[in-house]
Amino acid sequence: MRGLEVLAGNPQAKHRLSAGRGLSHAYIIAGPAGSGKHTLAGLLARALVCSGKGETPCGACPDCRKAAAGIHPDVITVGEEGKDINVAMVRALRSDAYIRPNEAPRKVYLLPNAHTMNQSAQNALLKLLEEGPPYAAFLLLAENAGAILPTVRSRCELLTLAPVTEAEARAVLSARFPDRPAQEVADAARRCEGLIGRGITLLEGSGGRTREVQEAAGQMVKLLLDGPERSALEFCVGLEKWERDDLCALLEEGVEVLRAGMGRYRDTRRALALVGRLEEIRRSLDFHVGAGHVAGWLCAGSF
Repeated sequence: MRGLEVLAGNPQAKHRLSAGRGLSHAYIIAGPAGSGKHTLAGLLARALVCSGKGETPCGACPDCRKAAAGIHPDVITVGEEGKDINVAMVRALRSDAYIRPNEAPRKVYLLPNAHTMNQSAQNALLKLLEEGPPYAAFLLLAENAGAILPTVRSRCELLTLAPVTEAEARAVLSARFPDRPAQEVADAARRCEGLIGRGITLLEGSGGRTREVQEAAGQMVKLLLDGPERSALEFCVGLEKWERDDLCALLEEGVEVLRAGMGRYRDTRRALALVGRLEEIRRSLDFHVGAGHVAGWLCAGSF
């Protein structure tokens, strides 16, 4: 398989895909947000619909070009980013899968939130994975492969993506943002914890939502350390309206605020404990914990 250099690090996943065994009809691509799941899924989708000769994806055929531009009629995304995939969506997918491809040799279904499927939805997908038409292929993206039923996992090839080293992150971010100061790139590489997607977000973070997250993180730290308690409780309850990705960014930014100001806090031990709590809650979000739980844990751990 060609083009694997677009994925930073992850030599094991690259080796499996370059071993010359051909492509599977179904993959689970697992890893935390920002680890490259969408990058790898895009590459696999192009390889699966490629109509060129030789190693795939050729990058030159009409199918490769359309898939790369996100306009290929035979590459179908099921569900929206950040939204659960329900059984009705899977049943619609199952019906569509028996309609032959429009243009490409194969028809590819991309499920960006496969870990959100409940048992009914996964069981509905299972029959299709077992007995579906030979031209249908499936790319299941999951932040935690453990959220996928063993019966579904057994019908798919699992590709697990891991964070890259800080040096690898810095190299990728430097190439992507050649005009940014070296110190900014190095700081993003350190803060992203090996997740390139997070590093890109940090360096692209000039939008209003990013500023809002930064301001909210400072407010959160101040309230959780110094109160008043009622204001802190109101702030935490307000987090129930936040989207999951923004919550992740808020918790990560809160940790950075705490570490940067550690020498200035009156109660250093309490500040260190808050760092640990924010990091623990952030990790829990990789297992699709809801915003309500985050608000509750923040309140419970502070008062």
